[in-house]
Amino acid sequence: MSKEIVEAVRGLAAEKNISSEKLMEALEDALLSAYKKTPGSARFARVEIDRDSGDFIVWELKIPPELEEKVLASSPEDLEPTVDPETGEMREPPEPELDLEKLAEYEDQIETEDVTPHDFGRIAAQTAKQVILQRIREAERDMMFEEYRDRVGELITGIVQQSDSRYTLVQLRERVEALLPKSEQVDGERYDHSQRIKAVIKDVSNSTKGPSIIVSRRDPELIKQLFELEVPEIADGLVEITGVAREPGYRSKIAVVSHVDGVDPVGACVGPRGSRVRMVVSELRGEKIDIIPYNDEPARFVAKALSPARVREVLVDDAGKQATVIVPDDQLSLAIGREGQNARLAARLTGWRIDIRSETEFAAEEAEHGYEEEEVQGRCAAILANGRRCPNAALPGSRYCGLPAHQALAEKDTDQVGASEPEGNGTAPEPEAAPEPDSDGTPEPDAAPEPVAESVPEPEAEPEPEPEPEPEPAPEPAAAESQEAGEAGRLSEAGSEATVSDRGPGGPAEDSST
Repeated sequence: MSKEIVEAVRGLAAEKNISSEKLMEALEDALLSAYKKTPGSARFARVEIDRDSGDFIVWELKIPPELEEKVLASSPEDLEPTVDPETGEMREPPEPELDLEKLAEYEDQIETEDVTPHDFGRIAAQTAKQVILQRIREAERDMMFEEYRDRVGELITGIVQQSDSRYTLVQLRERVEALLPKSEQVDGERYDHSQRIKAVIKDVSNSTKGPSIIVSRRDPELIKQLFELEVPEIADGLVEITGVAREPGYRSKIAVVSHVDGVDPVGACVGPRGSRVRMVVSELRGEKIDIIPYNDEPARFVAKALSPARVREVLVDDAGKQATVIVPDDQLSLAIGREGQNARLAARLTGWRIDIRSETEFAAEEAEHGYEEEEVQGRCAAILANGRRCPNAALPGSRYCGLPAHQALAEKDTDQVGASEPEGNGTAPEPEAAPEPDSDGTPEPDAAPEPVAESVPEPEAEPEPEPEPEPEPAPEPAAAESQEAGEAGRLSEAGSEATVSDRGPGGPAEDSST
């Protein structure tokens, strides 16, 4: 051999990105195989190649019989001739292989002799070529496996080479292909020849034909990697995707949180005019994505996870990780989603079991059973006239809030606020005004001058009672309005006289009577 062989090996190592030492070892094995093909070759031999000059030497190893079993890599039984079960012919035993580690231990007891042949025949040269090519392919497969073994979960881009009913073949780079099985494909997606697609590496395994790379387009990790590619804040660690719930091809929900004050996680993922999320949706071929702000409080997180539905309140059970969600009646179908999709995705995203109730249904159950679990949450137990529960917080040590009417329910057997409460608060003077129309409305209009004559001298003789009639106009207009609908002739005159008495005699009296 010459230096040209050494230079060729180094060039091949640089081209294939394989270490030159591996190629030199492969060349030694090739020369040893070629030597075994020559007539009269020794049973045990090894080849050494000078790494600088390219010269090689074939050494015959004269191993004593008592050391053969100790230095062989295989057992003596494997070296005996066997019978082919199909043809019945005798098969020659394989060439014995030496264990180099054991051989080094007994090297001082083994004699060597130079048996380098002057020339190799055509068959020996062809054998050497095949051995070198095989070793190069094995080295390439090992490098490929080492390269992709640590890239599981990573986003890759490939070109579709072939697609059938079982799998789709995706070329990642030259002489590197990956399989997209039917189980990892999204229903309804088509993969045409020469189409560029993105996927995540699902699994990498080594086999006799090389590493087997499985990619997926259904994995939730695909959405994470796509957002990391489109959103710089996620790539820099300012915003983090804490969870993903996905039904491939239909809808996905992601929870995001910001680790820096002043950075809106949802706005960062949506982008200017929705440009960032639009790119992700385009790569997923129209799959809808809901971006949810993460919250440490389970009630708020569950309420946000059910978007776009509006949630009125959330009642959580920390022990069982169960949440009861109350939504308006018109939002019930939206909160559940088509075939329960929205509720199912929200449960996966939050990790809580979600029970969705409408306000009407929940109010009926609340009035019937009372829901003792909610009392622990510190909410007022009073039921308003519209059938809804009071949204105020209960006072410490009490089941009701600070409103007097609600505190009064503690002495009653029901939590329903009576209808008399608003009447007592807003129209307290009405019981005094009510008897006047009942008692004075029956007489004829002849009796009207009598109170006028009595009311006129009162302001003249006693100017001090002026502040006393001031609180009376509030009930009197209310009474006057009620008397306009019925027969109230005398009370209207009495009201005008009372106004005259307040303002004094003269012009104002004529204006009010007019």
